[in-house]
Amino acid sequence: MKTHHLILAALAAIFMAGAASAQCYADYKAKQDNPLRLHYGVIELPAAACGSRGDAAREIDRRIGRNGWQLLNVMSIFGADGLAERKASAGQFFLRF
Repeated sequence: MKTHHLILAALAAIFMAGAASAQCYADYKAKQDNPLRLHYGVIELPAAACGSRGDAAREIDRRIGRNGWQLLNVMSIFGADGLAERKASAGQFFLRF
């Protein structure tokens, strides 16, 4: 009986570790002024920024701001299964930041 519980506990730990390391991404729109430039991008986020659009927005704004971009909107937060459908639209801004 103890062995059964240990096995279940080990499997639960493995499952939780896998879930915690699941990849999270967001797609967003950003701009630069003088001259006006717009871009749509896809960015990988740390787990701490995956909980809400507000968390994602703070992380994205910090990272793209280093290159003079201003975040306009976080479109969505998604997993790795959503990357392929967004790659062509993001172009040079696919996982750039």
